[in-house]
Amino acid sequence: MSGVPAIFLDRDGVLNRIVERDGVTASPRIPSELVIEDEAPGALAALKAAGYRLYAVTNQPDIARGLMARSDLDAIHEAVLRALPLDEISACTHDNADNCDCRKPKPGLILSLAARHGVDLSRSWMIGDQDRDIVSGKNAGVSTALLSRQYNSGEQSNADIVAPTLSQAVQAILAASEA
Repeated sequence: MSGVPAIFLDRDGVLNRIVERDGVTASPRIPSELVIEDEAPGALAALKAAGYRLYAVTNQPDIARGLMARSDLDAIHEAVLRALPLDEISACTHDNADNCDCRKPKPGLILSLAARHGVDLSRSWMIGDQDRDIVSGKNAGVSTALLSRQYNSGEQSNADIVAPTLSQAVQAILAASEA
């Protein structure tokens, strides 16, 4: 497939900080909980300058679980889009039991965006902070980068790149695209 290269990015733990509820990492549920990662604007600007389209792909099951209002999700995404040079945010609002094609680790979010926007998956990447992000990227046929976090497997992942920060992952992706 010929087309444009893209970077697909998980939202929570990559573009914005995760929150902690009862000792468990979680997604922001209300706009006031949203904190954009300090390095995200510069890292995404570098990817844009290199010619990549940028898409956030995020699981947001708190909608299906009744723990979050859709209006709050929309407000969070509007704030993310104001803060970062993303082309689009695509969210799966289903729960595990729904067995949909869009919930990561399935590749539906990536494949749908690629089809709608003429993305060349062979020249594209998925950046995430969870193993399911890496599996989703692999299932979609893109290269993958995992951000090492205390809550993921880090070096045990089958990601193409494992980096401690988004900026370092972006540097590695840009270096690989020049090779």
